[in-house]
Amino acid sequence: MIVLIEGENGFHVQAEIADTFMKRLQGLMFCRELHEGSALLLDSCSRIHTCFMRFPIDVVYLDHGNMVLKRETVYPWRLGSFVKGTRKVLELNKGAARKLKTEKQLFISSIEERRS
Repeated sequence: MIVLIEGENGFHVQAEIADTFMKRLQGLMFCRELHEGSALLLDSCSRIHTCFMRFPIDVVYLDHGNMVLKRETVYPWRLGSFVKGTRKVLELNKGAARKLKTEKQLFISSIEERRS
């Protein structure tokens, strides 16, 4: 499923939801790139790794209400931070999360909802 994620300062991306164990496990591993304006939203996830990845990513840790708890850049073959209260993790191209501020909410809606 593809969703639209929006925030302050004109932040918006289309994200694929990884909502099963296998989708979360694979994540962005072995991908050559993440297209501009695209992201991966890992649902029911609190921590990530970048093993087998070829490029650095911005990682945004979200709580149950989609509030930004932390953002960081994670390089290949590293572990992301452990952030207490994380329920979802948003993976973006390096630099794409620069507009986001902690303690601000992101709004997630399905593309189908937006068309109605």
